[in-house]
Amino acid sequence: MEEPSVLDYLKAKLTPWRGPAPRIPPADPAGLPIPAAEAASTQDQGSTWAASEAAAPGAGIAPLAQETGTQATARPVATVTAWPWLSLLAFGLAFVAQTSLEPRPGRSWLFGAFFYILSFFTLALASLRGEWLPAALPEPERKIDPLTVRLPALSFGIVFALLAFLAFGNNRFTPGLWDLLGFQSNKFTLLNITLWLLALISVIWSFWLPDRSFQSRLVNIKSFLTRREWDIRISRWALLLLVVAGLVLFFRVYRLEQVPPEMVSDQAEKLQDVWDVLHGETRIFFPRNTGREALQMYLTAAIIQVFGTGYSFLSLKIGTVLAGLLTLPFMYFLGKEVGNRRIGILAVAFAGIAYWPNMISRIGLRFPLSPLFVAPTLYYLLRGIRKSNRNDFILSGLFLGIGLHGYTPIRILPLLVVVAVGLYLLHRQSRGLRRQTLWSLGVLTLVALIVFLPLARFALENPDLFSFRSLSRLGSVERPLPAPAGEIFLKNLWNAMTMFAWDDGEIWVTSVTHRPALDIVSAVLFYTGGLLLLIRYIRNRHWLDIFLLLSVPILLLPSILSLAFPAENPSLNRMSGAIVPVFLIVAISLDGLMSSLEKKLDPMRGPRLAWGMAVVLFLLALLQNYNLVFDEYYQVYRQSAWNTSEMGKVIQQFSRSVGSPDTAWVIAYPHWVDTRLVGINAGYPTKDYAIWSDKLAETIGDPRAKLFLVKPDDAQGLQALRSLYPQGVLQEYISQVEYHNFSMFFVPPQQ
Repeated sequence: MEEPSVLDYLKAKLTPWRGPAPRIPPADPAGLPIPAAEAASTQDQGSTWAASEAAAPGAGIAPLAQETGTQATARPVATVTAWPWLSLLAFGLAFVAQTSLEPRPGRSWLFGAFFYILSFFTLALASLRGEWLPAALPEPERKIDPLTVRLPALSFGIVFALLAFLAFGNNRFTPGLWDLLGFQSNKFTLLNITLWLLALISVIWSFWLPDRSFQSRLVNIKSFLTRREWDIRISRWALLLLVVAGLVLFFRVYRLEQVPPEMVSDQAEKLQDVWDVLHGETRIFFPRNTGREALQMYLTAAIIQVFGTGYSFLSLKIGTVLAGLLTLPFMYFLGKEVGNRRIGILAVAFAGIAYWPNMISRIGLRFPLSPLFVAPTLYYLLRGIRKSNRNDFILSGLFLGIGLHGYTPIRILPLLVVVAVGLYLLHRQSRGLRRQTLWSLGVLTLVALIVFLPLARFALENPDLFSFRSLSRLGSVERPLPAPAGEIFLKNLWNAMTMFAWDDGEIWVTSVTHRPALDIVSAVLFYTGGLLLLIRYIRNRHWLDIFLLLSVPILLLPSILSLAFPAENPSLNRMSGAIVPVFLIVAISLDGLMSSLEKKLDPMRGPRLAWGMAVVLFLLALLQNYNLVFDEYYQVYRQSAWNTSEMGKVIQQFSRSVGSPDTAWVIAYPHWVDTRLVGINAGYPTKDYAIWSDKLAETIGDPRAKLFLVKPDDAQGLQALRSLYPQGVLQEYISQVEYHNFSMFFVPPQQ
């Protein structure tokens, strides 16, 4: 083989995308080059040089004499080349840029944009030089699917699915027979649930392939549990996982009752639906407040039954916090699927403490149900593609179907699944596997449809109710579009994609308004991680890189498509599914930055400095997110939400002392409290305490003691009370929250 010249080596270093640079053979102790054959032998015997060259191109070679009898042989030893200055400079510039974008008087995006551009240019150079690179993708497993199916099981599944479809529908044709068989319109019953589950089990079994690895895991678990003595060893990695889990658990449950402190109208709707569930109204789709999927209602009902927390804000919070926590294990698995286990734990750590997923979990509404099912759907889909495993496609379809019963914006997830498979089929990684991938996608779709069956039947019979919420934002169902649709879409897209660094919108219920959606560290890592994936895609054309990038705007679409109400975009709750790819990209970026230190520095200092840097960045993110959730968000929320809990306590004390729950009222006033929440906080979840001032005369006939709660600004209501009850006593209730005082008008009982 002809020996490469210095010019060849220099050209290869300047154009790394064409392939690795030619290897220069090490020198012997005398300074003479070793012949090619000996150089190959030396490389085999001492792999240190090859490893150092791969980790840090251009590393010097120092000869080391090792005595072998009387003869000394030369052995290559790695030497430290240099710090990854380009990578550190790129991160530093982005950090300066993002810091300048934090909310402050006179904030401007010009300085931040300038430094971000410098950072991206530096990062591109660092990536081309091999410093800051995403972790290598796991190796695919190319297996041939036999494309078999158990026809008897599939036939039974189709029959059961048809019967379930009929059982979930209305009884307009033969109502007597339908009632006799136990069929109820658009409700869950023992009969239709049984048919539904039989259909699902039959369809899954008809396509499920024997899995020896799963059976071996069951055997290992059984063996472990049946041992008389357990020998448990905790590795450093397991200890790190425990520490991260502890921090995440603290962030998600700390001061759960106080943050946020008050309910809003949406929680009243949910608790009324839960009341219906526990009193026999087992609906498939709940029509209140333009319609809601059923999963949260049944989850909260179960929590009330198990924990005895009653119809309360806490009951809603427990369910949604559990949903947020259950998302994180799949974030870890996804991290391993797109890189390595370090990406997995970094994704869990940063997502676990971030204020965005924390707040949507604490608010007690359906918002965290979206990432809860986005994460496992994507995990099993990506693993199924990589391993050519039909069973993973089945599990992906199962989670997709369940997720569609959770939160309306997750209806965008089927599109993301199709995009993932489509991108895979369009790239060279799918050669030889395209037919079976389409087959597996068909299986996934069938399983998801079976799980979705109850809602599918409801949507067929009630299309307006099922789609009203989405169409009211997308089109002119509720109000005309304020501008051309294309113009609004592009503006919404820009606002959504820049919200991570600039402005997360004006919805105070789920955000610290008009600030970046991510903390400084996470925002920097997200944008640098996106650029790293784009560069790698341009160089390698791997479908997974472009999919991770496209998954973010696709999962933001439920907010971006708010064309009729563009002020509602960005909406962190409708975008909640994007939490999954966003924090995966954050973790990919930080893992690559850590690897740049590990590659460039010696094996002792490199890992220590890499992990030290990661800990420092994580602590910076932790401190900022703690302040955002438990200080800024808490204070703004207290000022913005009405203090219905204080009103409820006043009525509760009145009812338990001199009065009755039926002789207390809240005089209704525009844009004041939701009087249903007053009843819920008082312990009477079905009672609405509202009374309008023109109806006050209807209360005169009751001789019992009475209590009226009045907004101090309601002069008309106070005047009506004084004229009707001149013996009444007016007292002001001093709220713990400034400007939230209210008046209490007490009427003693008639003698």
